[in-house]
Amino acid sequence: MDEMIGYCRTNGYIKTLMGRRRYLPDITSGNNTVRAQAERVAINAPMQGTAADIIKVAMVNIHRELKQRRMRSKLLLQVHDELVFDAHNDEAEDLKGLVRDRMEGAMQLAVPLVVDMALGKNWLEAH
Repeated sequence: MDEMIGYCRTNGYIKTLMGRRRYLPDITSGNNTVRAQAERVAINAPMQGTAADIIKVAMVNIHRELKQRRMRSKLLLQVHDELVFDAHNDEAEDLKGLVRDRMEGAMQLAVPLVVDMALGKNWLEAH
């Protein structure tokens, strides 16, 4: 945490693992409350931002693959770290494999990305 704050103080920004920057000019503020908030953001942004980068890459790759395969199933919505699909029954198994592959392979990390899935007639039923 101290390393992230120090990096941000030196550079004026913090980065995700994919290199996306979040500038935090308040990291050097003389106001303790304002500076403390920027420090909390400097600690959180790399993790939360990297998670957002990963799911965005997965979504783009899934969408591209759905079009290439001419599948009728559609990516409907993202809810935090979840993707919701309208899956045609005859494509459900292929869709599950495609989604798992593209989500788990969205970024190479020191730890594996693991995807949980569920099927249902609606989002509530899938949970």
